[in-house]
Amino acid sequence: MTDDWRTDRIGSALRGENPTVLRRLTAGFAVIGDVQFLPGYSVLLADDPAVDRLSDLPRAKRLDFLSDMDRLGEAVERACGRADLAFLRVNLEILGNTDGFLHAHVWPRYAWEPADLVRLPVWLHPRDRWSDRRYALGPGHDVLREAIADELDRTALAT
Repeated sequence: MTDDWRTDRIGSALRGENPTVLRRLTAGFAVIGDVQFLPGYSVLLADDPAVDRLSDLPRAKRLDFLSDMDRLGEAVERACGRADLAFLRVNLEILGNTDGFLHAHVWPRYAWEPADLVRLPVWLHPRDRWSDRRYALGPGHDVLREAIADELDRTALAT
């Protein structure tokens, strides 16, 4: 499989070709992030590539998206909390400044982050962390990836 899925993340998820998909949720896809300098980083992708912002969705679908964001956040929190005792919390963000489709970032935060960054937005981490191959999603993340997916399954059973 090539990296063509990166140019159409939602379309490739809808076709079953996006390898980062953890689970299909009510209003989108839970995916693990391409970069893992904060292990467990995940993203919720809306299931319609034409949707640019949250307010583009009808109210019911908007609430489904926000509920999915909460569900993914809780799954990341539980999985990362078990995997690393230095886990602190998750940050949830809907920004929409770079990618032209609705998505939400779920960032786990850790006590081992540099003291000058741990209390600040993730976007202030050094730029090289976003492209450093050491942090690229790979087989070393499979255990955490599976743990997040399992938590998503558990929350589905609880609803």
